[in-house]
Amino acid sequence: MTNLQKKPSLGEALIPILFLIILLVINIRIFGTDSLSGSNQMVLILSSALAGLIAIFRLKIGWEPLQEGIVRSIGAAMPSILILLLIGALAGTWLLSGIVPAMIYYGLQILSPGIFLIAACVVSAIVSIATGSSWTTVATVGVALLGIGKALGFEDGVIAGAIISGAYFGDKMSPLSDTTNLAPAMAGTDLFTHIRHMTKTTTPSILITLIIFGVMGYTIGATGSVEQVKGISTVISEKFNINGWLFIVPILVLVMIVKKVPAVPALLAGALLGGVFAVIFQPQIIQTIAGEGGTYTFQSFKAVMMALYGEISITTSNEMVNELLSTGGMAGMLYTIWLIICAMIFGGIMEESGMLMVIAEAVIAKVHSLGSLIASTAATCVFFNLTTSDQYLAILVPGRMYADIYKKRGLKGENLSRTLEDSATVTSVLVPWNTCGATQASVLGVATLTYAPYCFFNIISPFMTVLYGYFKLGINYYTEEEMREIQKELAV
Repeated sequence: MTNLQKKPSLGEALIPILFLIILLVINIRIFGTDSLSGSNQMVLILSSALAGLIAIFRLKIGWEPLQEGIVRSIGAAMPSILILLLIGALAGTWLLSGIVPAMIYYGLQILSPGIFLIAACVVSAIVSIATGSSWTTVATVGVALLGIGKALGFEDGVIAGAIISGAYFGDKMSPLSDTTNLAPAMAGTDLFTHIRHMTKTTTPSILITLIIFGVMGYTIGATGSVEQVKGISTVISEKFNINGWLFIVPILVLVMIVKKVPAVPALLAGALLGGVFAVIFQPQIIQTIAGEGGTYTFQSFKAVMMALYGEISITTSNEMVNELLSTGGMAGMLYTIWLIICAMIFGGIMEESGMLMVIAEAVIAKVHSLGSLIASTAATCVFFNLTTSDQYLAILVPGRMYADIYKKRGLKGENLSRTLEDSATVTSVLVPWNTCGATQASVLGVATLTYAPYCFFNIISPFMTVLYGYFKLGINYYTEEEMREIQKELAV
């Protein structure tokens, strides 16, 4: 809380939250999956306005501090916005070049309906561990797996749930992940202690998830037939020049990220290389997108630019393939970016006014047992995912709030860091207006509320960490000597 002349009451702090929740419920009932197109954004703006009115007239905070809080909040989201734009560009050139169609084509040759959901989850997990990024995994391998799953006859929500479950498992277990580094930093432990401690709750969560997907794969009754799959493969191979050379680009992107090349330059390189490979391998597609007239150089420049910034689609004789072979480029991400900015405005006002902290303090006051402490931590993380719309804030603020409480109770930092990851990291993608939920819905073209019920790993993880807390399983404690040192440190 800064620049405050009056501390908000709990009732005042809850008013914007309740207003937001009520309006979102009404909004989703009216607009459904189209709510991302603008109505959710307006709900966040109206909720921000209400929070601002309370801050100005009740808490006597000037507009300037609130504006600084908004700018700071939006600034924190800028890396995500840049990544989102580049993911749109990458999706465009990877379609134009035949990279995504090649992934779908070869995937159809080796994946059967029975094992597909397990395979989608495992493949996404492996790629996410290697890259440290659930966003990159979903935008690359995930898009291809979605296409394969559709061809096999699975519903969009089920496929997306398997992809996201694997991607977020890998994200939270990878030493390359930003959230996996952020959580131990907030909790006061080291990276590899944090990862080892997470395996205690994460391993049973992912095993249960795989069992569920295994059962679903054999019982859900996918509508795709062998003939349908062969027909899709034939259409793709007729339209595109499918060959193994196309995989050089995704391999290079994965290598760059594994080598800790930052996401923005790595994704930009992947998008541009996709354009180069389109010019080399798909001259017929280039000519189709660019239209008649001009030299091939002119057509290549025009088609690649269109793929980078705007909507392109490849028309075939198969309606399902037509659905797979379309993308919106950078422009296709603008609704999502609009949503992120509006969410950051709301989060900035709530944090700057001190309303979020008041709510958090009320939660802490109810904590008594070990189980209730971990449950409260997990609930706070989910709450911040719902209200600030950002998984980083959902790790940062509860991490700061609970660090000393865990120490005072003799609990090592890895207990807190694990709880932060088991709740904040994985549930962010389940919230339609959270940056993660909005992004994955936009990238996959599947509404958040459509895939959320099937993100079994993301749903199970917070319950697993709370269960471990109440049964005192996998808990690391300080020794008596370490506690004496901590008490001295806290006294200072």
